[in-house]
Amino acid sequence: MEWSNNRQETIERVVVSAEQMRQIEGRIFSAGMPVEALMEKVAGLLTARIVATYPLEKFSSVGVLVGPGHNGGDALVIARELHLQGYKVSIFCPFSKLKPLTGSHASYARSLSIPFYDRAHPLKNSQFLIDGLFGFGLTRELSGELAAEVEEINSWSQPIASIDLPSGIHTDTGAVLGTAVKATQTFCLGLWKRAFFQDAALSHCGRATLIDFGIPLADIRAILEPVPTIERVTNATMREHLPLPRPPVTHKYKQGHLLLICGSRRYCGGAILTGLGARASGVGMLSIAVPESLKLLLVSHLPEALIVGCPETKTGAIAEFPDVLDDLEQFSAIVCGPGLTLDARSRVREILNVNAPLILDADALNCLAQWGTTSTLAQRQGETILTPHLGEFKRLFPDFNYPLQDAIASAQNAAAQSGAIIVLKGARTAIAHPNGSVKIVPESTPALARGGSGDVLAGLIGGLVAQPTTDIAATVATAATWHARAGLLAAGERTELGVDAHTLGQFLTPALAEILAYPLL
Repeated sequence: MEWSNNRQETIERVVVSAEQMRQIEGRIFSAGMPVEALMEKVAGLLTARIVATYPLEKFSSVGVLVGPGHNGGDALVIARELHLQGYKVSIFCPFSKLKPLTGSHASYARSLSIPFYDRAHPLKNSQFLIDGLFGFGLTRELSGELAAEVEEINSWSQPIASIDLPSGIHTDTGAVLGTAVKATQTFCLGLWKRAFFQDAALSHCGRATLIDFGIPLADIRAILEPVPTIERVTNATMREHLPLPRPPVTHKYKQGHLLLICGSRRYCGGAILTGLGARASGVGMLSIAVPESLKLLLVSHLPEALIVGCPETKTGAIAEFPDVLDDLEQFSAIVCGPGLTLDARSRVREILNVNAPLILDADALNCLAQWGTTSTLAQRQGETILTPHLGEFKRLFPDFNYPLQDAIASAQNAAAQSGAIIVLKGARTAIAHPNGSVKIVPESTPALARGGSGDVLAGLIGGLVAQPTTDIAATVATAATWHARAGLLAAGERTELGVDAHTLGQFLTPALAEILAYPLL
């Protein structure tokens, strides 16, 4: 991670584990910040956000779920403040033993005649709920009566706001520990936790918002700087790694020459969709190698590209490269795989010897899985980018434990093992570098769960990587986030059912305009 002196930008980018958050908080407390003062500060910020979200005139009654630790203490301070502002507050606290500070707040809340209950049912008629049972660092499963209470709460229809994390979610892996609160929204405290970017947790987190309570940059850097970082891609980081602005004096070959090797008679659409993604990237020159029988079709869809017709097999796959492609080293980057079929495996083997950055997707990944991922890539000199979805990832790295318990850690391990940049696609795509650093696409849409979306992404990644860049992993992450933003924009206009891959390609340029117009974060 390139550390910035802009504190807000750093806060938005950094993603921490439970242990890292403990160490950062430990530095704050060791420096003299009283735990009591920080709790009041955090709860005050949360109260203001809750009042803005659930105004008294519309949500006059609130149920507060209180745990035994400091997360429960935060909840009790919020309950107190809401009570004093006129809300009808009820508290569910099934624990007889509380941490001393939390116990003090509970005693004061009782003195204000706020009712306490050891069962959740009396809170059923509250207009919204605040979940303060457990915060970050939970590792044991919720079980027995407590699990039953959480399940009952989840069956109700009120909105639920969780403090820091939904209770029952593992901070690092996002796993549901037995059961977990299904929040409508979650107010993440201080720094983003890894769980918010793990697919397993997303259905429980609802809308996630970061509550910045003023952690000094020095404390963050002291803990995180010695180790590879996990970070969200922000608008600021995207702008840093887009090939903009272009120099005033340039020409098409200075802006990159990308080769796509894709398509077959069976899967001709893969070549078109990959080309649409590449075209949107602004790459200076685009060449597309396809079976000869697809050449006229590709020309009609991508007239600005140089379409290279290749001799083909009886099944309609690329059989060999023509003379015009004798020198594959001429290209700034090569994308191989979409729509290719395994009948073109010899061409995949051939391009592995090229020193240009390779983006391998779809059938190129399937070939790699057959040959042995790590052993095959060990001979490569140039950068390799692999773009698997979970099924392809399992074929590429069959020795990992499945189902994956921690997608972020799995992507890190795969990158370290293979020496490739891994783009592990999912609801929160992770881009892992062999050095251990990970960049995460912070938002996406299920509208992208359609055939061909990955082809568009492969082309977009290739187009950006082919252009001048000083950080390929950051450029890949920029492409993946741009792709997700296009999906969000298209879904907003056409609903999640209306975003086919061709439509997605049409929304890439409008999405870029929004990225450039957005505030930095």
